[in-house]
Amino acid sequence: MNTLNVGDTAPNFSLQNQSGETVSLQQALTHGPVLVYFYPKASTPGCTVQAQGLRDIKAQLDGLNVTVFGISPDPVAKLAKFAEKQALNFNLLSDEDHAVADGFGVWGEKKFTLDKIA
Repeated sequence: MNTLNVGDTAPNFSLQNQSGETVSLQQALTHGPVLVYFYPKASTPGCTVQAQGLRDIKAQLDGLNVTVFGISPDPVAKLAKFAEKQALNFNLLSDEDHAVADGFGVWGEKKFTLDKIA
């Protein structure tokens, strides 16, 4: 897995949002900065809290002209339910084959590590 580093150019993508509309990174970048975050599954506790946090600061992000994209392997229909239930005010994008996540270097098996406490 190739992880992006600071200064790397993000791979362009075009994905369907929760409304079935195609959205592209290249198009969004013409309007200003883009915040892209990846999450493993809609409606799980951690993913819900993360989405709610971004929803709640959306006005601040709008003031900075930031476009938000949340990307998961969920199908469009599931994203629509999640967005409606949580009153999300930004695009959720469906990456069912996780090709975009692979391109960003964020798709892989979940690993847990325990640090030794001294």
